[in-house]
Amino acid sequence: MAETTLAEVMVELAGLEDPRAREVNERHGDDHGVNLSRLRAVAKRLKTQQDLACQLWETGDTAARLLAILICRPKAFGRDELDGMLRAARAPKVQDWLVNYVVRKNPHAEELRRAWSADPDPVVASAGWALTAERVARKPEGLDLAGLLDVIEAEMKGAPNRLQWAMNNCLAQIGIEHAEHRARAIDIGERLAVLKDYPTSPGCTSPFAPVWINEMVRRQHGN
Repeated sequence: MAETTLAEVMVELAGLEDPRAREVNERHGDDHGVNLSRLRAVAKRLKTQQDLACQLWETGDTAARLLAILICRPKAFGRDELDGMLRAARAPKVQDWLVNYVVRKNPHAEELRRAWSADPDPVVASAGWALTAERVARKPEGLDLAGLLDVIEAEMKGAPNRLQWAMNNCLAQIGIEHAEHRARAIDIGERLAVLKDYPTSPGCTSPFAPVWINEMVRRQHGN
């Protein structure tokens, strides 16, 4: 029955394939053509099914892996299992969802954050920095924020794109959430000029850290 269920789901995912969605997704490095709202609707119907989630993941298909993330039990995975999954998750959306929807809710999240942040693979390291940025914003106790700024100052400018993006997010979160480090965070952002010219849609905030920090602080204070 489990195999039949997997087969049925794979057929359904194939039926959701949209060439225009694939074109947009592939520009961001994601090799699938399923509209994410439709994918979430499938997940809502299936509800939590850990065994099916594992089978979907094993297919290696990007849309199937995104669905697996939505229907799995985040706390059911072991540390090494998550480490292997992240290293196999080369599509950016799969990596982002795995980190945000699964690893963050797993008991091994802090251990993996430390290990991944220092990993020589920049894609793995970016996941560690994404978890660090989240901790900076939500649970900074025990973090060496000045030390994080030292690393960002030394390494962000030359980091590969996905790692650079995650480090920049961490820089911005330090500046937004921790007033005592705000001036230094803005100064680092100004000097490194990472994402300064990033195209930003009207009404959206630039990811350039000094602009991002100042705008979020302004909103927090209602100015």
